[in-house]
Amino acid sequence: MSTPLAVIAGASGFIGERLSEDLAGRGYRVATIGRCGPVTWSDPRAIERLVDGAQLLVNLAGKNVSGRYNDRNRNAILHSRIDTTRALREAVAKAELPPRLWLNASTATIYRHAMDRPQTEDSGELGTGFSVDVARTWEQEFFAGELPGVRRVALRMAIVLGDGPATNKLLVITRLGLGGPQIDGWWPAHRRYRGIGPDPTGDLSPSHRTRGEQRFSWIHIDDVLAAIRFIEEHEDISGAVNLAAPNPVTNRELMAILRRAVRRPFGLPAYRWMLEPAMFVLRVEPEMLLKSRWVLPERLEQAGFEFRWPQLEGAIGNVVAER
Repeated sequence: MSTPLAVIAGASGFIGERLSEDLAGRGYRVATIGRCGPVTWSDPRAIERLVDGAQLLVNLAGKNVSGRYNDRNRNAILHSRIDTTRALREAVAKAELPPRLWLNASTATIYRHAMDRPQTEDSGELGTGFSVDVARTWEQEFFAGELPGVRRVALRMAIVLGDGPATNKLLVITRLGLGGPQIDGWWPAHRRYRGIGPDPTGDLSPSHRTRGEQRFSWIHIDDVLAAIRFIEEHEDISGAVNLAAPNPVTNRELMAILRRAVRRPFGLPAYRWMLEPAMFVLRVEPEMLLKSRWVLPERLEQAGFEFRWPQLEGAIGNVVAER
């Protein structure tokens, strides 16, 4: 029997690198599509040849969202996801032996700012504004058209803990003594978060009175890899799947856990009027800390998936210990 082929698009990030190692360790022959390498986005024929006969296709391609939402970055964030997903869908549609499973990255940010109840795949409500529009348009492109024999799953990932940009920035903030709660409030309206895409939603930047009680949904990189294996093995799972640990925490709890992990006895609270200039210097958007993401992995748990890292304290401790 020939070695099964897994194709990963956008494998250069920390999730892609860990996934490549995991798939290779499970007996896959791993090939990649990216901006450089043997198969690039500029060569659609090579992409077609590569996906034809592959057992698994995973798309993680997309510009990192850790930068500021200026017009150039906004357009790049959207089109780097839409264009690559469309290129893959067109290649899969032409394949004589298309992949049996196509996993496409998405984001738990697709849901609204939620402080009243958790958001699941079946009962969750989509939000408005830039980040939501990117996710919504991304998934629409992914699920467009008919692809007979191809099971498609959109991975709505919460913030992934590991050696990645989100975790690194959280640890930097905490080590600098700014590891108190992040508290939303009034700030002059701006349009960086305005909607985008063919059906934009929202206009001005939102603000909420959170008092540091906004929810933080997360998932350890180990559980991302385990969930991908689980989805491979359970052929009844399709559509959107929340990749988020079952125990989200408040922002206050998050920062307290981070302080304990890096042994900082105190952390100054950051009100939005303080956070905005600080995030400008760090070249990230305050949305990462101020939006309330209260997401639960209902479909995974109903199917019997068990998380290795269900509690944030253990997950953060593991990440810090391995650095």
